[in-house]
Amino acid sequence: MSKRTLITGGTGIIGRHLAAELVAAGHEVIALSRNPSQQSPIPGVLVAGWDARTAKGWGHLADGAFAIINLAGETIGASTVIPLPGTWSPERKQRIKESRRHAGEAVVAAVAAAGVKPQVVVQMSGIDYYPNGNTVMTEESRRGRQFLADVVADYWEPATEPVEALGVRRVVARTAPLLHPETGPLPASLLQFKLFAGGRLGSGRQWLSWIPMADTVRALRFLAENEAAAGIYNLASPNPVTNAEFTRVLSRVMRRPALIPVPEFALKLLLGEVSALVLEGRPVSVAKLQGLGFTFRFPTLETALRDILDK
Repeated sequence: MSKRTLITGGTGIIGRHLAAELVAAGHEVIALSRNPSQQSPIPGVLVAGWDARTAKGWGHLADGAFAIINLAGETIGASTVIPLPGTWSPERKQRIKESRRHAGEAVVAAVAAAGVKPQVVVQMSGIDYYPNGNTVMTEESRRGRQFLADVVADYWEPATEPVEALGVRRVVARTAPLLHPETGPLPASLLQFKLFAGGRLGSGRQWLSWIPMADTVRALRFLAENEAAAGIYNLASPNPVTNAEFTRVLSRVMRRPALIPVPEFALKLLLGEVSALVLEGRPVSVAKLQGLGFTFRFPTLETALRDILDK
């Protein structure tokens, strides 16, 4: 059985860790990048070029492949530790949406042209699909109506759906915010505590479903390799927390006080619409993923943070 696996967006933070995980498991891994010559090498991984819109120049690699894992898309958060107002300008919103649609269409075109179809397409997605609130969300829960829910429901997930009609197993991985020192919600919180300015954000009652890198890449590999996996799966820790609890645990792990809450109005003034990334959230269920037999290496926030921060 071929173990050739293509990863779109394979030179991003998740892509590089996933590529290393798959190489260690015996896969032949090809990471697709828009600027392959500018990427630092990934041991054991071939980096190939693509335009993130079509199958031109790389589509032949899908013929007889084991999997295509589609991680590509314009970054939703900011590239800086503290996002600046206007991050979601109308132009930026359009790029966020269209980048996901075009990447998915490129994957579909490669699968359609393949004489021997890949066995599985894994489509990255996000739990922003669900509405903000306190209700635990399952894969069958209704969609939200905020901007990011529109991105997920109208552009990201439907983009690769046509591969199912081509007889290819498809998995959609609705992933929680990643806990990582370089991206997601953690860098800004770490900076707060390093400056002895740590504290909850807004009311602190908003939920944070989260997942560390180690469990993210293990879950993506698990879903790709498990032939029983098909359809939508939430990828998150089995133990979501409120922002207030996240703040308390991070304070304990870093041994720094959490004394300075950041008011909701200040976050909205600074971040505008992007403040939804930290002021809104929802708890999600991972019972479906666990029902397949997946086990989490870091099921609790404290164990995850101590591993990430080497505390």
